[in-house]
Amino acid sequence: MRALLVIIALGFSIAILVSIPAGVVANQQAASRITSTLGSAITQTEQALNQTLNQITCSLAPSFGGFGFTGSGSSGSRTGGGFGGSGSSGSGGYGGFGGFGGFGGGSVAGQFGAGAFGGGQANPMNETLYSNINTSISGVVAVEPMLQVSEGQNETVSFYGRTFTRMVPQYIIEGVPLTSDLVGNYPILPTDIASGQNLQAGETGDALLSENNSAYFGVGVGGTVNILGTNFNVVGIYKPSSVEDTEMLYVNLSDAQVLTNNTGYITSIKVFTQSTSDVNSVASAISALHPELTVSTAQDQLNALEAGQANSNSAVTNAQNSLASTNTTAIEEIIVVVAATSLIVLFVMLYTVRERTKEIGTLKAIGFSNSTVMRQFMLEGVLLSVVAGLVGIAIGVVAAPTLSSLLLPTVGRVVGFGGAGVRAGLANTVTVSPELILIGFGVAVLLGTLGSLYPAWRAAKIKPAEAMRYE
Repeated sequence: MRALLVIIALGFSIAILVSIPAGVVANQQAASRITSTLGSAITQTEQALNQTLNQITCSLAPSFGGFGFTGSGSSGSRTGGGFGGSGSSGSGGYGGFGGFGGFGGGSVAGQFGAGAFGGGQANPMNETLYSNINTSISGVVAVEPMLQVSEGQNETVSFYGRTFTRMVPQYIIEGVPLTSDLVGNYPILPTDIASGQNLQAGETGDALLSENNSAYFGVGVGGTVNILGTNFNVVGIYKPSSVEDTEMLYVNLSDAQVLTNNTGYITSIKVFTQSTSDVNSVASAISALHPELTVSTAQDQLNALEAGQANSNSAVTNAQNSLASTNTTAIEEIIVVVAATSLIVLFVMLYTVRERTKEIGTLKAIGFSNSTVMRQFMLEGVLLSVVAGLVGIAIGVVAAPTLSSLLLPTVGRVVGFGGAGVRAGLANTVTVSPELILIGFGVAVLLGTLGSLYPAWRAAKIKPAEAMRYE
C-alpha cells in the first residue's frame, strides 16, 4: 500500500514536471504568433490601403438606418425614396432616424432584415438616390456601388447573465458592377489570382472565391458553388490582400441583388477621384450632398491603423511580459517539484531502511557485504521511481493542457484594431513532445537514484549486532 501511494505521489510529480515545460513551449509559440500574426495583418492592410489613396468609401450612417425605404406589410416591400412609411421592422417619422421606413426582409434567406447583416454590419441604401455623386461633384471619375451580404450561422452567447444571439459569418457575398469601364480601369476586384481567371466585364452566373471560400465550399476552379440556392460557376480563386478579404466571394452586382432579393439596393459606394489631391474636397462635397452618409478615405483608415498599432505594440508587450512571468513561474515550480520528488524518495527509503533494520542485520550476519546491501536498496528506490515515472508520463500526456493551465499564466488573446478591422486570434496547444517524455523519464530515474543513495549507504553501514537488537 505504501509503495502504491508513493508511486501515485511520484507519478503526479513527474506529470507536473513534464507538463510545465510543455506549457512554456505552448506559451512561447503563442507569443510568437501574436507578434507575427498582428505584424503581418497590419502590413497587409497598410499595403492594401496605400494602393487606394484616391478612393473614398461611403456607407449609410447607423442613425439613418432605413433611409430611402417606405416599407409596408410583413414582407417589407420597398418602394424607395420616402422618409415615412411603416412596416414590421420600423415606423417612419422624425422621432428618430432609425425609423426612416420599415424594412421587413422577405422570404429569401440571407437578405436584409433576415439576419444577413448580423448585428447591423451594414445599412441598405436605395441605389437610385446616389446617382448624382458621379454627375454633380467635380473630381469624381468613377463610382462603384456595392452590395455586401454576410452569410453564416447564429450562435447564442451569455454575457453578464443575459443571453444574446449573434451571427458568425462563414462567407461574405460582395456584389460589384462588372461594367467594362470599371473592370478595365479601376481596382474593383482582387488582383492576386491564385488559379483560374478574374471576373470579366458583363459576366453573370460566375463567382470569384478567396482561398478560404474554396476550402469552406470544397470547390475549385471550374466547379460549381451553391450560394443561397443558386449555382455559380467558379472562374477563379484569389489570394486575399488584407484580413477583410479572407471571407469575400465576388459576383456581379446584379446577381447579388437578385440572389438576396434586394434589386435596386446597395450597402456602400466606392468613389474614385481623379487624383489623390482631390480626395479631401470630393469627400467634403459628398458629405454636403448626402449628409446621411458616412464618408471615409484610405487616409482615414491609415490613421486608424496607426492608432491600432499602439494596441498591437501593447499586445506584444503584454505577451512578452506574460511569457517572462511564465518562465519565472515555471522555473520556480520545477525546482519545487524536483525537491519534493527527491524528498519523497529520500523519506520513503529512510523509512524502509528503518523498518527493515533486523532484515539488514540478518543479511549481513549471513555474509552479505556492505556493497550488496547498498545495491539492493538503491535498486528498490530506482525501480520505485521508474514505475512512478511511467505513471507520471502517462498522466502528463493526457492531462498536460489542464495541468499547465492551472500552474502557468497563459499567453494568448484576441486583439482588434478599431476601424482597421484587423483581428488576430491566438490559442495555445499544449502537447508533451517525445523529447519531454525521455527527459521526464530520465529525471525520474535520476531522482530515484539520488533519493535512495543516502538511505542505501546508511543501511550498508548498520552493524549486525546493533541490527539484531533493534525493536
